[in-house]
Amino acid sequence: MPDDARRSVVILMADDDEEDRELTRDALQTSHLANEMRFVVDGQDLMDYLRHEGRYAQDPSSAPRPGIVLLDLNMPKKDGREALAEMKADESLRSIPVVVLTTSKDEEDIFKTYDLGVSSFITKPVTFAGLVEVMRTWQRYWFELVELPEPPRSVPSGAR
Repeated sequence: MPDDARRSVVILMADDDEEDRELTRDALQTSHLANEMRFVVDGQDLMDYLRHEGRYAQDPSSAPRPGIVLLDLNMPKKDGREALAEMKADESLRSIPVVVLTTSKDEEDIFKTYDLGVSSFITKPVTFAGLVEVMRTWQRYWFELVELPEPPRSVPSGAR
């Protein structure tokens, strides 16, 4: 994939903690990531964004298809596990890589999310310096080594 195409990938982060969203954004900026970042605040907001429903229905261009999703597990309304299961069950969304970024170290969470189809599971570091290093490594892997799938061509509304 050409470098200019790599830079155009939208990263969508689903996390209910505003401070975690800001720290992750700052860590990625510190790592010189050029990709656009978008944020949603819970699993329901994530699914609305991906399906252009709710507050994203009026203007689908306000919710461009992400090339990758950073997903917290413990969120209100619909947690990350439920949202992940919905994404991977939806033919139009299942090819989007999902990386869990959470405070959980629970073996059951790790097993269950991989079973549901997550691409990677990362436990959030406790320091900003640790987060910068993790995000630098994550960014190199996903945007320099991995070939991300091209988004599908637009599907007419109601054709799903």
